Amino acid sequence: MAEVIESVARALRADVDALDAVSHNIANLGTPGYRAVKTVPDFGAELARVSFDLSDGPLTHTGRPLDLALRGTGFFAVERDGEVLLARAGDFRVDAEGRLVNAGGDLVLGESGSILVPQGRLQVLADGAIEVDGKLMDRLQIVDVAEPGRLRPRGAGTFAYEGALMPWQGAVVQGAIERANVDAAEQTVRMMEITRHAESVQRAISTYDRMLDMGINKLGEN
Repeated sequence: MAEVIESVARALRADVDALDAVSHNIANLGTPGYRAVKTVPDFGAELARVSFDLSDGPLTHTGRPLDLALRGTGFFAVERDGEVLLARAGDFRVDAEGRLVNAGGDLVLGESGSILVPQGRLQVLADGAIEVDGKLMDRLQIVDVAEPGRLRPRGAGTFAYEGALMPWQGAVVQGAIERANVDAAEQTVRMMEITRHAESVQRAISTYDRMLDMGINKLGEN
C-alpha cells in the first residue's frame, strides 16, 4: 500500500517540477540569451534533475556595436564580486569607469581581465578579437563547457560552473542580440501534456482512495 502511494506521489512531483520548468521558460521568452530549462525525472532523488538547452536562439539585429551574440555552444566569461561566472546574453554597455559590462553590471572579461573600451570605432571580430580604429585591444574570454549538467544558475542570466572546459569553436556576431532559445508553441503543447498527465494521476489517486475505502468498509462488515 505504501509503495503505491509513494509511486503516485513521485509521478505527481515530477509533473510539478516539469510544469515549473515550462512556466519559467515561457516567462523568459523575452530575456536575451536565456537558456531553456528541461527537467529529467530522477525517481531516486527528491527533486528532478535540471538541464539546459544549449542550442542557439534566434537573433535580433540591432546594429549597436556593443550588442554581441554567440553562435554555437559557448559562454562569455563575466566577473561578479570576484567570482567568474558564465553568461550567454551579450547586450553589453560601458560603465562609468569605461569598462565593458553586461546588463546586470557584471564585468565582461577579456584575455587580460576586465575590458576597457576607449573612444573610437569599435569592431568585434568573429573570433572575439576587439579592435578600436583597426588596432587590436583585447579578445573576449569565451569558453565552452564539457559538462553542461554542472551549470548552476546564479541569477541575471549567469551560471556558476566547476566542470571541465572545452575550446570554444563558435563565432561572435556584432550588432545583434540572441533571443531566448524557447519555442513558445512547443512549450504551450508541453504544458498541456503535463497538465493532462497530472490530472490522470489525480484521478488515479481518487480511484485508489475509493477502492481503499471500500475495502475498509467490507472488512468492517465481517
